[in-house]
Parts: sequence; structure tokens; C-alpha cells
Amino acid sequence: MSQKQLPRSKSRFLELRRPVSRRQAGISAVAIWVVFFSIWFIASAAGWVNDLLLPAPQKVLQTLFELIFDRDFGWDITISVWRVVVSFTLASLVAIPLGVMMGSFPAIEAIANPFVSAWRYLPAPSFIPILLMWFGIGEMPKLVLLFIGVVFFLITLIMDHTKQVRGELIETAMTLGAGRWTIVRTVILPAVMPNILIAMRQMLAVTWTYLVIAEIVASTTGIGAMMMRARRFLHTDEILSGIIIIGVLGLSFDLLFRSLHHWVFPYLRGRER
Repeated sequence: MSQKQLPRSKSRFLELRRPVSRRQAGISAVAIWVVFFSIWFIASAAGWVNDLLLPAPQKVLQTLFELIFDRDFGWDITISVWRVVVSFTLASLVAIPLGVMMGSFPAIEAIANPFVSAWRYLPAPSFIPILLMWFGIGEMPKLVLLFIGVVFFLITLIMDHTKQVRGELIETAMTLGAGRWTIVRTVILPAVMPNILIAMRQMLAVTWTYLVIAEIVASTTGIGAMMMRARRFLHTDEILSGIIIIGVLGLSFDLLFRSLHHWVFPYLRGRER
């Protein structure tokens, strides 16, 4: 009796939890931006939107090139990147050791977590008046604001990831006679480092969202300061140029962290978030 051949399952566009190919991911990524700018262009060309409030995309791109090559906007971009990198680096230097310790030792969590949890619910912009009183109008209040906006969330994420390290690894190390700090250094930290890098990548986006808020306070340099000057004169094209630059920089940093994750942890490829 001949066995009937089972029909092949048809590949569908929407599949639950099934990864897409690089080709499909690339096409989708380009297509969504083509659709976005096409709608923007059509709306501007047809007169559906006020040109003063939403200039055409080609006008915004022209303004962006003028800002960069004719009006020293590149220096503002450099200053903003410096502020983000410095503040986020300082936040990471605090959050990584403290988060790992809180996730490893319940006694430390019992002390620090009530304080950290309370600060997570305080909006960072509410500190602007007192930061100006304490540090003046220089770089320090901007860096501190960016630091406060990210450090407590990053501590909590790292603590939670540390708690998820498999207990069998710790128990095996203890059975072999390893001490507490040796286990933290040689077992827990290497196991949690991939997730720490993911948490840093996620929270770096928060730093960029606070950038404009930090730079509109008594600042004459940076992307946010440029956007506030443009607002006074109703230069919407310059404001949109600043928004585009922040988006491009944020995406670039995100891709940098993703590439770093691939390079440092190649055995986890396909499992990153």
C-alpha cells in the first residue's frame, strides 16, 4: 500500500515566534520608511498640512544639510553625543556593580532596593530647578539630569537579570569550595553580562529621550538648544532636522550595542532581544 505524501505547510507572512530572514527584515525596514516619507511628501504636496507647521520632507533635508555644513550644527551634535556618553557611562559604572550585588545578596537588596525603587518614580525633569541652584548653568546640571534619568532604572534591570542566573551554577561552585566573592566574580557576573549589555542598550534610549529636556535649560549648545532657538522663530524645518538627527544617532548607538553583543557573545546569536 503506497503511503500518501503529506502536504507541505505553506509559508505564511505572519508566523508565531518564527524568525524572519535577513532579506525580509531588510526589505521590511526599508519599506516602512518609504511609506512614512511617501505619506509625508504626498500630504505636503497636496496641501493637506500647513507648511509652517509641517514642512515638506525635501525642505527639512535641505535645512539639515545647511545646518551641518554651513551653520556649525556639527558642533552641537558633538556636544550632545558627549553629554549622552559621559552621563550614561557614569550611570553604568554605578548601576552595574550595585545591581549585581543587589541581585546576588538579598541583604544588600533589602537595604538598597527601597531607596532605588522610590527614586525610580521621581520624574527627572522635576530636579531641574534644584540642579540649577546647586550647580549653576554649566555642564554639570545637564549631566546630572541625564544620570538621574537612567541610573535607577538600570540598577533595577540589572538586579532582576542577576536574580535570573541559574541556581545550579551557584550551587555547583559552592560545592567545589568557591567563596562568595569568587562566585560573584567567576560565575554570576559572566552569566549575567549578556543581559547587562541588553539592559544598557535599552536604557541608553531613555538617555536620548532626556537629552532635549537637559539641553533646553540654560544652554546655548547642543541639539536641544538649537531646537529651542528654532522654536522662537517658528523654524519648524530646523526643529524637525534636530528630531531626525536624534533619531539617527539613537539608532546608530542601538546598532552599535547590538554589534557589540554579537561580537562579545557570539554563542548567543539568534537569542538577543
